[in-house]
This record gives sequence, structure tokens and C-alpha cells, in this order.
Amino acid sequence: MGTMAPSLPLDPRQRAMLQEMGVRLWLPEAGANAQAPSAQRTGSAGTTVPGPAASNLHRSTAAPTPARPTAAPSAAVPTPASPAPSTHATTAQAVLQEPRTLYPDANPALCPPALGAAWLLVAEGVHGSAALAEQAGRLLDNMLRALGLHQHPRVALCTLDQAPSGAEGTGVDNALAEVVARLAPAVVLVMGRVAVRHCLGRSEPLGQLRGQPFTLAGVPAVVTFDAPVLLRSPHLKPASWEDLCRARALAAAAAQ
Repeated sequence: MGTMAPSLPLDPRQRAMLQEMGVRLWLPEAGANAQAPSAQRTGSAGTTVPGPAASNLHRSTAAPTPARPTAAPSAAVPTPASPAPSTHATTAQAVLQEPRTLYPDANPALCPPALGAAWLLVAEGVHGSAALAEQAGRLLDNMLRALGLHQHPRVALCTLDQAPSGAEGTGVDNALAEVVARLAPAVVLVMGRVAVRHCLGRSEPLGQLRGQPFTLAGVPAVVTFDAPVLLRSPHLKPASWEDLCRARALAAAAAQ
């Protein structure tokens, strides 16, 4: 399951990101400059080039070298490992942090309409060393860039963290419904078992929930693995890429 053909037309830079993620691509033998691989699996992966540095996903834990000399973004996105204080309701187990815009400097005029009006990602906060948060942020950034979401100014990430002792509130469900109503996303990515348990109320293994149709506050939701799991189990990266392609298809359908 380590080699697959992508479901999206990818440029060389996006193919390089997928190769860095560990998702091997089959490309046609003829036409090395083709913009998208054909449906036939007749070629081999192109030359691997260094992937871009992650942008706003891990700014508070490290200072990654930028991929090209561009101006610093106007609004930095904190790493999931160090979320800002929440203004949302809590439960006895988890608190939903305020959404962080991942690519605030993206030009709306350059955003492909097929990406939909907005995206919402919900994942557990990355806890542990700064190096782990850095690696997880870089991997997630590469995945989103391979989808083209770095061109979208309305891609938001909400993290779930352990609630303070004795905290009271209306719960993750209501807080999430507020975020969905405010952002109006075309699709929601629910990443990891903690997010699945609190957002969807499901406790089955993610392998059983992948591909099933879900909705959150009336919005299509796609279940997939989170970045720390993919770092520990690289063989799951192709499956996660399939999930992201499914989410993009749902966003494209909503845009029609």
C-alpha cells in the first residue's frame, strides 16, 4: 500500500511533497513534464527534491528555514503543541481551542474554486517535545500543500486539549457547532482518535471509520489519521492521502 496513483492533478512541487511524506507515485513513462499522472500505472516516481519548510503550523516551537525568501506572514499560526488560551466551552475531558487560520496570506484570487469556501481541521494538540511538534507540523503542512490548500486563505485548525480540572461549559459539541456556523466550511477533516471520539462520539479504530460518511453540524466530515500517528506509522501515509483526496472531492462537489 506504499505506492499509489494520486487522485488529483499534481505539479512537480506537489509530487515532491508527497514523496517526502512517503507516498510514492506512479508516473507515465512518456512525458516527464506531464502535469498529472495518467490512470495507468506504467512509470516510476520522479526524482525526489527537498520539500518546503512548513509555514504557520509550528511557528511557536521552532524557526524553520523558509523555502524561499518571502516576507514573514502577517499572522503567525501557533503550533498545536502550544495552543493559545481557549475562549470555548470545555467538558470534563477536553477543550476545543479557537480556530487558527493556517495560510492567512494566501491570495483569494488565486484560490481554485474546487477547493470550496473553507476547510476546518480538528485534531488533538501535539504534546511532548518541541521536535515532535515541529515534525508533526511539517508533515501536516506538506499534506495540505500537496492538496493545494496553501492557496486557500480560509483553512482553519482547531485543536482539542485536556480540559482544566473542574472546568464547566456547554461542551465540545456546542463549541464545534459555533465554529462550523462561523466558518461555514465545505468539509471538516477529523484527524485522530481523540478528535473522532469527541467530535463524532465514535470509539472504533480509525481503520474501520475511514471512508464512512459523517456530518458535523450539517457539514460533510472525513475521518483520517493525525500527523503524530503518521510519523510513528509511515505505512499509513498513502491511506491518509486517500482520505484527503476524498475530502477535496467533497469540497469540490459543494462548490458546484
